[in-house]
Amino acid sequence: MNNQLILIIEDDVEIVRILQAYFERDGYRTVTATDPHIGLAHHQRLKPDLVVLDVKMPKMDGFETLAALRSTDDTPVLMVTALAEDLDKLQALRLGADDYVVKPFNPLEVVARARAILRRTAGGRSSAVLRLGSLSIDSDAMTAHVGPISLTLTRTEYRLLEHMARSPNRVFERSELIDACLPEGEAMNRTVDSHMSNLRRKLGTAGMPDLITGVRGVGYRLDAAHG
Repeated sequence: MNNQLILIIEDDVEIVRILQAYFERDGYRTVTATDPHIGLAHHQRLKPDLVVLDVKMPKMDGFETLAALRSTDDTPVLMVTALAEDLDKLQALRLGADDYVVKPFNPLEVVARARAILRRTAGGRSSAVLRLGSLSIDSDAMTAHVGPISLTLTRTEYRLLEHMARSPNRVFERSELIDACLPEGEAMNRTVDSHMSNLRRKLGTAGMPDLITGVRGVGYRLDAAHG
């Protein structure tokens, strides 16, 4: 399992469902949007590792969406579209797409191409080991340690800890934590609270009881001062 987050922006709900299933089967986390404006908001808020982007969408096409992404960020982008003309491919690449897949496609090919893009771009992105004081998080191994103490975390607890540790001192709303860390279901505030309670208990046992604090009526914050 690699815990990387894939944002799928595609207006065809059935294609979204298929891609989501194949990516999650390979261990990726996913968040989806059938509206490109919502997709851009997800991108700004969640900072995904890769975007799978359709070209032909209402309101705002994939080329416009790609240009908006590239104006603020260098997140890898895999274009998926029914347009097979060379000019369309060249336009996508000129705007900054990393690769291009034409419909109809094999979902396995999409996942393989995404994996190859992530492998190529990994060197220019954040280190696999995230450190915050005595806390270290290895995103490749999906493990976390407080000094020499290994934390025994569930997959969801690990996701929550890693996601928050990438933006210490920021307040995360419960809805954002649901989108980023619990994409496969049980999307309720009390579910986040339950996982967070267990995570805070385990951190406390390892000597970091105040690392994560609750913000009444909003969500949670990871306090860098206690790292």
